[in-house]
Amino acid sequence: MFDDFLVMALLAGAGIALIAGPLGCFVVWRRMAYFGDSLAHSALLGIALGLLVGFNTNLGTVLVCALFAVMLLTLQEMKVLATDTLLGILAHAALSIGMVVLSFVHDQPFDLHAYLFGDILTVTTTDLMWIGAGGIVVLGLLVANWSSLTLMTLHEDLARAEGVKTFWVNLMLVLIMTVVVAVSIRIVGILLITSLLVIPAATARQWVKTPESMAMLAAAFGLMAVSGGILASYEVDTPAGPSIVTAATALFVVLFPLAALLNKRRKFV
Repeated sequence: MFDDFLVMALLAGAGIALIAGPLGCFVVWRRMAYFGDSLAHSALLGIALGLLVGFNTNLGTVLVCALFAVMLLTLQEMKVLATDTLLGILAHAALSIGMVVLSFVHDQPFDLHAYLFGDILTVTTTDLMWIGAGGIVVLGLLVANWSSLTLMTLHEDLARAEGVKTFWVNLMLVLIMTVVVAVSIRIVGILLITSLLVIPAATARQWVKTPESMAMLAAAFGLMAVSGGILASYEVDTPAGPSIVTAATALFVVLFPLAALLNKRRKFV
């Protein structure tokens, strides 16, 4: 019915949607969209180092993004500069250094456009294994630390008073974001990764009353966006990554105001 490459793309997209939906809820609740963008920019340096040295680019991305996250949290604790200033410095420095390092890569072919905007129709079995392994780690950590994360999201001082080790839980959250960024690059690319975290979760927010149901609905909306974007790309020959983000945006444009309207009507009934 479908070509093998299309089946591989749908499996990869479904895996990313299931991971990004629950994690995206925390990105929306904790207003971490700019952090997600900054983390994605730093991924280019990991890819460049991986190509230059000759090791797996996914591994390079995880290592560089993890270093980026640790540096940011440490500097935040030291209160050296405002968080948005730190993000601006670290993200653009990593992006620029990554481009410089890429200029020294001569012996390996690479497609910069595919890294920036994704190329899900070329995913391989190795990519699927990375997505599967990364997904198990991310979902396992989210489930195991769900109560601590939601309590910290509501009130960090209260969570600290309840015995939650907030620094380490924050560190875990940003590290699992690095895993999601690393395994998502082939799907939507460095410049569009944050959209898969933010848009499905923002779409789901108006339709639910509990954090758990928002996480599940965000994953469902992500699945719909990925499937719709990939199939549209296949049928009309549009770029796959941007098509997925366009599908997610279309869902948001239709469902967010509809939910707001229904909620408003319920208040008057």
